[in-house]
This record gives sequence, structure tokens and C-alpha cells, in this order.
Amino acid sequence: MSDMRIAVLGAAGRMGQALTCVLAETPGCTIAGGLEPKGSPAVGKDIGETAGLDPIGVAITDDPLPLFAHVDGVLDFTSPAATVAFAGLAAQARIVHVIGTTGFSDGDLAKLEAAARHATIVKAGNMSLGVNLLAALAARVAGTLGPEFDIEILEMHHRHKRDAPSGTSLMLGAAAAKGRGVSLAEQSIKTRDGETGPRGEGDIGFAVLRGGDVVGEHRVIFAGTGERIELAHVATDRGIFARGAVKAALWARGKPPGLYSMADVLGF
Repeated sequence: MSDMRIAVLGAAGRMGQALTCVLAETPGCTIAGGLEPKGSPAVGKDIGETAGLDPIGVAITDDPLPLFAHVDGVLDFTSPAATVAFAGLAAQARIVHVIGTTGFSDGDLAKLEAAARHATIVKAGNMSLGVNLLAALAARVAGTLGPEFDIEILEMHHRHKRDAPSGTSLMLGAAAAKGRGVSLAEQSIKTRDGETGPRGEGDIGFAVLRGGDVVGEHRVIFAGTGERIELAHVATDRGIFARGAVKAALWARGKPPGLYSMADVLGF
């Protein structure tokens, strides 16, 4: 089989550059394009040079239509509005769309599900092997312990992150809720301020920290009487997310249209 032709959306951003670097070193795929919004100073520049590599002869464009028409897949860590629009283009082109974007509304998610009728979409709040293993462990621990163990999810990210809680935190909360057999939407507590009263039994709490250049830290805490169990993951390099995204794209090639997760990719 020929190499998979993959384009990077948001090619000049931190994740876009990391994705380009991983693509350049991964057998079985070719960097076939990069996309930036109109007006970006990166438009017209070589995507390899933009990522700190030697030139590869592929210029970043601001026109998605011809880009989507000649690639096998796209890697997307952009913004919810952009990702929803890109999913529509991926559906028209019937290609692979790997989504690491977070912060979607319910309406956005419905549009992604509709696009997945024609595109092969892999969407995950976090693409790393370690975090997906953490989610599987959180589900198992939550299912083993009773509601007398309070579940709290603590995260910290860099100062530039826009959504909170993070997609990873929500993924971990969903895993814990599934393990316990409850609805995250009904049990989650995302804000605490002022006189909140005692903690409700079965609640799944979220705490968010932002600062510096932290790539990502997540901790799932099961707090009981007299003991506490903590599961944690610390990311120190965005390359782990990029490698997971590229792995997802290669896995998805040839799969039927649908909405898949990293759990599917990793076989969890």
C-alpha cells in the first residue's frame, strides 16, 4: 500500500509543528499539506521549515478545498468551530479526520456525528497512550469502589489553554462515571464558590489550574474515609499527542465511516 497522504490543519501552531515533526519521521505516511487561516503569516511558507525541519517542498495554504481533495487524511487540533467545518469537508471528500480539538458544545458534537456518516473520524480528548490507559484504570477503580469514595479530577495546563475543564478531564470523568454506572452530566460538579454546602454523595468534581507552560497534568482522586487512591498522568512533551494522532490516522485508513475513539485505536 502506498504511503498515506496526510495534511496538518493549524500547521503553524504548537501542535501543528509537533504533528509535522512526527509525520516526517513516521514510516507509511507523507506530509501532503498544511493549512492556516487566511491572513496567517505562515501561508505560503514551507511546512517543514515552519516546524523547524529542513524544507520538504510543501507550502502551507489557506484554501482547504483543494487540500482536502488530494489527501487521505487530516490531523486537526484547531478550534471547535473550525473542526466542525473541517468535518463537513472530510465527509464530502470521504477521508480520515483525526480530531484532537476539545471544547465542543452539544450542537458541535451532533454535527461531528453527522459528518461521521461519510468520514472516518477518530476523536479523542487526549491522544496519548498513557492517558487512555489512565481512563481505563479510572473506570475499573470507580466500578470497584463504592459511592463512599468521592471522585475528584484535578488538572493543570499552560496559560494559553482556552477550555476548562480540559477534554482530557472530561474524558476521565466520563470513564469514572461509566465505571460507576452513572451519568456524568447528572453527577459532575465543575464549579465551587461560596457557601456550597456539603459534598453530594456520588458527585464527580473537577478542579482546574492554569499557568506557565505546563503541557498537561491530570490526577483522578478517589477519596475515602481514612484512605485515598490517586491515579495520575504527567505529559512533558506534546510529541506524545502528535504520535497518538498519527497512529490514529494510520489505523483509520481503510476503516468504514464512523466516529471512533483512541480506545478503538489502542484496542482497549
